[in-house]
Amino acid sequence: MLDAIRWDTDLIRRYDLAGPRYTSYPTAVQFNSQVGTFDLFHALRDSRKAQRPLSLYVHVPFCANICYYCACNKVITKDRGRAQPYLQRLEQEIQLIACHLDPTQKVEQLHFGGGTPTFLSHDELRQLMAQLRKHFNLLDDDSGDYSIEIDPREADWSTMGLLRELGFNRVSIGLQDLDPAVQRAVNRLQSLEETRAVIDAARTLQFRSINIDLIYGLPRQTPENFARTVEEVINLQPDRLSVFNYAHLPERFMPQRRINSNELPTPAQKLEMLQSTIEQLISAGYRYIGMDHFALPDDELAIAQEESTLQRNFQGYTTHGHCDLIGLGVSAISQIGDLYCQNSSDLTEYQNVLATSQLATSRGLLCNADDRLRRAVIQQLICNFSLEYADIEQAFNIDFQGYFGVLWPQLQDMAKDGLIELDRDRITILPAGRLLVRSVCMVFDAYLEQHSRQRFSRVI
Repeated sequence: MLDAIRWDTDLIRRYDLAGPRYTSYPTAVQFNSQVGTFDLFHALRDSRKAQRPLSLYVHVPFCANICYYCACNKVITKDRGRAQPYLQRLEQEIQLIACHLDPTQKVEQLHFGGGTPTFLSHDELRQLMAQLRKHFNLLDDDSGDYSIEIDPREADWSTMGLLRELGFNRVSIGLQDLDPAVQRAVNRLQSLEETRAVIDAARTLQFRSINIDLIYGLPRQTPENFARTVEEVINLQPDRLSVFNYAHLPERFMPQRRINSNELPTPAQKLEMLQSTIEQLISAGYRYIGMDHFALPDDELAIAQEESTLQRNFQGYTTHGHCDLIGLGVSAISQIGDLYCQNSSDLTEYQNVLATSQLATSRGLLCNADDRLRRAVIQQLICNFSLEYADIEQAFNIDFQGYFGVLWPQLQDMAKDGLIELDRDRITILPAGRLLVRSVCMVFDAYLEQHSRQRFSRVI
């Protein structure tokens, strides 16, 4: 059974290293300023010629309140008027990008992230969606995966009704923790009733899927009170759950400096929280998809994993990895063919560049042959927990064990430890290794050096 996990505390302690989450390979750490708008236009032309379907990501950076744990690119403001100048530049970007694509290329996937997308007023949301529909081929039959991140404190029944009317059929709800003491410690006061009201609205309005985000490792969390949060969330019956490990990096993320590090749970307590959460969710019928993600057995992610068609990109686990991903907005990342590129992460710079009718591409990377090969290996391992050598050999015209011969001692050590099974035809991630799949992927990462690992969160 794919979601079988064997908890091995000793293995977890030994292999719980800092490393990438592999929403891409190479990771964003490798992006450089040599990639610019010319490369993006070239990639868009190739996408148009190949008639590849599209996935759109739209970044709305504004939040009315700061959550101390947050590491997202955001702008904290009570001034709702700041959205309108941003939307003007975002619409310019939409036009500049769309004119290099074919209007018949279908948008299979759309996601609004942030920040808080519902910071925008109803009229502004209508305005933005109208621009997207004008310039891109958005589907009208509700067959696409069109999702939006929701803060229940910034949404009500009328908001949910508007989102459904605009074509959204999936919602991702930030919850993190229900304990009032924890909420006060991270400055996010959000009641169960607020969250339930949004979920009830989504179900009544026939949204196709509901995801809930949780975080373990926050200040004042204990294994006992987090287990109560998980129990309440199970009662809400979301289709998917993301259970993230809080990475306390105050030197990188200024809001985290407001968190009292003395109130953070110990590593042992965090492991206990994770183990208990996995047991609770598996007992409630959820499948472990991998990398903090769980889904009900009839969810598309669970089905795709069963059928070995699951993929992973900057939007996480997906069934639309075959699409070219177009990132719109400040800090947004695109993946078009073999090109990764990212917009400026500074709001003022993003807006100023677009004011000159230029795209705000600031950095990126063009994958070489070795990147493409290793990306395929990591994708197979992290999505399907297995890898057939023959699939890679046929796709890239190599001898797998010969190409990666220098890595074999590391893989053999992992096999001895019970993380993987290594035989002459395939690599299989064993139940004890599934929580540590990032550690296995890191073996194949040609860029990962010890000095750069401080930029990443720990595996568990």
